[in-house]
Amino acid sequence: MPVSTSKTIKVDYLARVEGEGALYIKIADEQVTDVQLKIFEPPRFFEALLRGRAYSEAPDITARICGICPVAYQMSAVHAIEDAFEVTIPDPIRALRRMIYCGEWIESHVLHIYMLHAPDFLGYADAIQMAKDHAEVVQRGLQLKKAGNALVAMLGGREIHPINVRVGGFYKVPRKRDFTALTDQLKWARDAALETVRWVATLPFPEFERDYEFVALHHPSDYPFNEGRLVSNRGLNIPVQDYNAHIVESHVPHSTALHSVLRDRGAYFVGPLARYHLNFDRLSPLAQEAAQAAGLSPLCSNPFQSIIVRSVEVFYACDEALRLIETYEMPDQPAVPIEPRAATGHACTEAPASRHSLPPL
Repeated sequence: MPVSTSKTIKVDYLARVEGEGALYIKIADEQVTDVQLKIFEPPRFFEALLRGRAYSEAPDITARICGICPVAYQMSAVHAIEDAFEVTIPDPIRALRRMIYCGEWIESHVLHIYMLHAPDFLGYADAIQMAKDHAEVVQRGLQLKKAGNALVAMLGGREIHPINVRVGGFYKVPRKRDFTALTDQLKWARDAALETVRWVATLPFPEFERDYEFVALHHPSDYPFNEGRLVSNRGLNIPVQDYNAHIVESHVPHSTALHSVLRDRGAYFVGPLARYHLNFDRLSPLAQEAAQAAGLSPLCSNPFQSIIVRSVEVFYACDEALRLIETYEMPDQPAVPIEPRAATGHACTEAPASRHSLPPL
């Protein structure tokens, strides 16, 4: 009779991740029987912090949820409140919101690519060790991140936890000429982002295609940041207001993070791979060309190649920011008037790493 074998892999502290986590895997007879991703950082109860607050405080409070992707939380908050108040945002303000999203995607993705992910592919303990042998590469990453920081700072008032975002628009908006210096920086960043795509495409990737159900926002014309319907590659197509009818969030004993599954279907996959898989045709022509030159097809299901997809999204964010700056028209006023009322609002936005949703407000 064959001998039964079992193996347990336990990682108490995961390195180079955004947050605090541990991993537990149990294998029996060469089959994985249990996987637990343990998020053990203390819960911060932002939902409770928002109760009883003025609607105008929500963007500044939700920004503190994350120092790497504060704009995603801010935009989830302002869009949910605007949905509740039935507010329509004019195109110039919408363009500025896409612009600040571009900045966040650049700074967040570049941090992940160069500081968190590349050392694993190249066999280094961290980016500091990697810089000893690849100084030019690391310097490029740092300069790229500065371009993203500069865009967020211009529109948000500062690089981390922006303070210029408000329900209805912004407290202050830039003039067209304010973008002059930033335009040159972003043109350099777009070239550097293209080099990044070419560089990460040379990394060693195992053949590991998986059959995921990808879920992401889908917009009629734009690559999704903060607008659109929730769709999947297996037929999900709903307005974000129907989120709770299709997606179940629950607590599990081993983690402080909520676990989400599609009702009656199970796990789903979000983030760069999902966005790319479902929205390739919404990328700019230059970004599509960069992806295909790097060896990606319009449908990518290899999680190891997510570093290429992130790089393509950096390139797209630079290209999109330049397009928005070129066509920018200063709005008549920084924000539209708001008339508060008792109501329920919903919103869903695409953060760089994954999708962030806000419960009804």
